[in-house]
Amino acid sequence: MNKIVFITGTSTGFGKLMTATLSKEGHTVIAGMRGTQDKNKVVAEELSALPNVEVVDIDVADDQSVKEAFENTLAKHGNIDVLVNNAGLSGFGLVEAYSIDQIKKFFEVNFYGVIRTYQAVLPSMRKAKSGLIINLTSGASGHSLPFMGPYLASKFGVEAITESIQDELAQFNIENVTIQPGVYPTEMNSGSKAGVQADKPEIAKEYDPVATDMFNAIGAGLFGKMAEFDMNPQVIADGVLNLINMEQGTRPLRYPLDAIAQGTDVEFINARAELKAKWVSKYTG
Repeated sequence: MNKIVFITGTSTGFGKLMTATLSKEGHTVIAGMRGTQDKNKVVAEELSALPNVEVVDIDVADDQSVKEAFENTLAKHGNIDVLVNNAGLSGFGLVEAYSIDQIKKFFEVNFYGVIRTYQAVLPSMRKAKSGLIINLTSGASGHSLPFMGPYLASKFGVEAITESIQDELAQFNIENVTIQPGVYPTEMNSGSKAGVQADKPEIAKEYDPVATDMFNAIGAGLFGKMAEFDMNPQVIADGVLNLINMEQGTRPLRYPLDAIAQGTDVEFINARAELKAKWVSKYTG
């Protein structure tokens, strides 16, 4: 059955692949991105040429931009069946070496951007008593790593929102899922797309040479595994399609897609859910 799917961050990487994949399957895709008339004009035209794809300009870090994009989409199509929060920023650095302003950039897009889209789409989904919202977080959303603290904090926040709102929206038959992608060769990881890096080099120097050696070792490990396991970004696009095709009520809260983890991510998610149930029972039992 054809669904109307709104995807953010479609100019590159996962979002662009999702758009092409869902279009091919006959879904109507509202492909959201910034700069449709300037820096992303070429890719906007490329995606607009695909069947069932409509490109819209949206900056998830801007209240008015989000409001207008969703209002215009709903006015034209009547409803949005699926929202995919894919837009995101990544970056690396020591926590102490990040300015507050740099950390705020992560949260404006990765966290508040998700809140903005939720608040823009939920009134229509509640009215329809149906909907699916898919949030891309991180393969490390169950734990943290050195040099990724601010980035992962913003992704942890989305995990918390998704988990709490799942129960809040149950009465409206609206489901929420987080996808944990792991490390894939997209523009976000290749360096071709600017990230939010630590901006206090004088502080970072105080941590050297230990910090640089640690960072290089972690980076070599991550990117080495990415090559070893031949991580294909199409897996994430196919995962979104799979979630859309699942029957109402059968979708998981968390949907890890990380071959490198070799099942440990699933084990972690299941163990966390089991412990949470026990913990909550102590308060409600």
